[in-house]
Amino acid sequence: MELKPIRTEAEHAEALADIERLWDAPEGSADADRLEVLAMLVEAYEKAHFPIEAPDPISFLEYVMDVRGLTRKDLERYIGPRGRVADIMNRTRPLSVTMIRRLCSGLGLPADVLIQPYGLREPIAA
Repeated sequence: MELKPIRTEAEHAEALADIERLWDAPEGSADADRLEVLAMLVEAYEKAHFPIEAPDPISFLEYVMDVRGLTRKDLERYIGPRGRVADIMNRTRPLSVTMIRRLCSGLGLPADVLIQPYGLREPIAA
């Protein structure tokens, strides 16, 4: 395959096949350079044709909690008291900038995901 921008699905498939063939190319070789350029071309094509939306902040927090074995109690140091954590996780209160900063610095979470807008539910009447 000639190195050029990928414009069609067929060119994309061909580039992926070339990447697979070149995957174990020795570092510093011409094949390794070709692999690197093909990977950049495929990445550009896929960003344009298969965009991935940022996850919902609360779904992302739930995922992080699950993967890291965290509980809602573990979030209290970043979000606030138990009731506030419940409000955030139940989507009745939005994350504040302060909470986002604490989650980013304390858990190493990306701010660009946590600042995404997300829907809130109406608070449950007492």
